[in-house]
Amino acid sequence: MTKRHIAYLACAAALLGAGVGAAPPISVPRVHVVHPGQSIQKAVNAAKPGDTVLVYPGTYHESVKVTTRGLTLRGTGRLTVIEPAARKAAPSGHKAVSKGHKAAPSGHKAVSKGHEVVSKGRKAVPGGRKGAKGTRAAAKSCAELGNGICVVGAKGHPLKNVTIASLTVRGFARTGVMAVGTDRLTVRKVTAEKNGQWGIAEERATRSVYRENTASANGDAGLFLANTITAEQGAKDARGTVVDHNLLIGNRIGVTVRRLRNVTVTDNGVTGNCAGVFVVGDENKPKAGLTTVSGNSVVQNNKYCPKTKRLAFLQGSGIVLTGVERVTVTRNLVTGNTGKSPLSGGVVLFKSFVGVTSERNRINQNMLLDNAPADLVNQEVARSANTFQGNFCRSSKPAGLC
Repeated sequence: MTKRHIAYLACAAALLGAGVGAAPPISVPRVHVVHPGQSIQKAVNAAKPGDTVLVYPGTYHESVKVTTRGLTLRGTGRLTVIEPAARKAAPSGHKAVSKGHKAAPSGHKAVSKGHEVVSKGRKAVPGGRKGAKGTRAAAKSCAELGNGICVVGAKGHPLKNVTIASLTVRGFARTGVMAVGTDRLTVRKVTAEKNGQWGIAEERATRSVYRENTASANGDAGLFLANTITAEQGAKDARGTVVDHNLLIGNRIGVTVRRLRNVTVTDNGVTGNCAGVFVVGDENKPKAGLTTVSGNSVVQNNKYCPKTKRLAFLQGSGIVLTGVERVTVTRNLVTGNTGKSPLSGGVVLFKSFVGVTSERNRINQNMLLDNAPADLVNQEVARSANTFQGNFCRSSKPAGLC
């Protein structure tokens, strides 16, 4: 070996020893395991983007707020249960009521317009980074608003790629799982039951996937998707949000899609609610619509729910479109939905209370049986250009739609 070779090798060894040219450390996703008696929120706060928080079977009395991108919060099935924190003891002779945690009875009216879902001034930090102040406020703000799990992004900086899976959320005053300002959220195999308002809900979200969930006995919708809850705005492009293979049973409404465009509701089981599926718009622009409702089983949604300030009483509504455009309702099984509400019937094009017509919607190739007052109900004017083709049904209002 020449002196030149020896000098070269010595130089290379020195560079390696100094770390020059070394590969950067690889960030390996971690699994944070939570056992009964431990805090889910503490594990969520410790997690970094891409990590998983795995919650073992048991009942956890807390609310959980997620603001870390790419986080997976997963239970081990229905026996991983999240419920409101225990109520504080009250003086003798007084009922104990924990603020924000009084469970509403079945059939509880939806919270009126103007109520906030995320506490004012507590925005998530872009990219999922949490400051100390935000971390301390996380569980508190979610719990104070009566929600079980909150997934929250900042305005203009959506929280991306969060997954909530395989657990039960029940008994919260407002919502079991609430998502605000998210992108590519996945909620899968979650049971949301006996929550005062919504089982699972979102606003200002895009490209969400709600799959194989069960929502039952919630005060308003089992699944509620909206552009925004607290302001009057035109429909938001949901960019392909999917609601599929869910079971919605015993709620006020099974699925509500409000003021959105580009949503697919497919292959869901919807039964025992006051109304099955609502696709709702209003007078704002752009108009709600461009949604597909297909392959769903919408059966005997005949529970009675009293009227609210915004809506008549509900009973016996299968699939209702109101104030929307270019919605396709196809290949659904809609049977046994009967009632005397203005919105009763199998598939109903309901004349909007604010005078907005439903236009250019297509209702085709559905099987409709034993719905009352009719299998197909069209309350819109003829010039609205809604089409009814290839449906198997026995009755319609006006006649001739079958």
